[in-house]
Amino acid sequence: MIKLVVFDMAGTTVDEQNVVYKTVHQALLRAGMEVSLETVLLHAAGKEKFQAIKDVIEAENATGHINALAVFQDFEQLLDEAYATLTPLPMPGVETVFARLRARNIRIVLNTGYKNTVARGLLEKLGWEEGLHFNLLITADDVERGRPYPDMILLAMAKFEITDAATVAKIGDSKVDIEEGKSAGCGIYAGITTGAQTAEQLAEAAPTHILNALEELLPLL
Repeated sequence: MIKLVVFDMAGTTVDEQNVVYKTVHQALLRAGMEVSLETVLLHAAGKEKFQAIKDVIEAENATGHINALAVFQDFEQLLDEAYATLTPLPMPGVETVFARLRARNIRIVLNTGYKNTVARGLLEKLGWEEGLHFNLLITADDVERGRPYPDMILLAMAKFEITDAATVAKIGDSKVDIEEGKSAGCGIYAGITTGAQTAEQLAEAAPTHILNALEELLPLL
């Protein structure tokens, strides 16, 4: 029996028009790096954003002439500007899924590679309240290691005194979400095709399931 579902935010439960990865892409271009948005999504999706930028730079063999910290600082400023005018939307079906889980006393945790202030800003714009719409938010800066390490999931389990990871499900739109769930020992670690990566890319991480919509999760529980 699943007692806890850990959901990624952007691309999984929150539609923010892919603004984060578009902004990572913009910051890299401004630093003089020729890279496509598709490459950014491939190497950065789901990760803490400084690590994501470092991984894109390394993957493109640009470590010697692109300063990752400078790119990250530019990214943060650009993202603040982008979020000032952004109107995020709930992903289709998410609020119905949350309501069904709450009715079955299944805990709902949101986790993300965003920093806490960014994540809470998104939730405020959505009107989602911790303790009402979901049970807990855990962000990359709440733990020592971000995805694909299991630290955010393990922290969520500790918060709710859950000791058996087989009773936990992790849902996300990137390979590192799947790897995070797998490394935590979750009973379900599913990819969803509504966000950063395709079904083919998600399959490379060997998820237990690949979903095309959040409602497809409910029969699995």
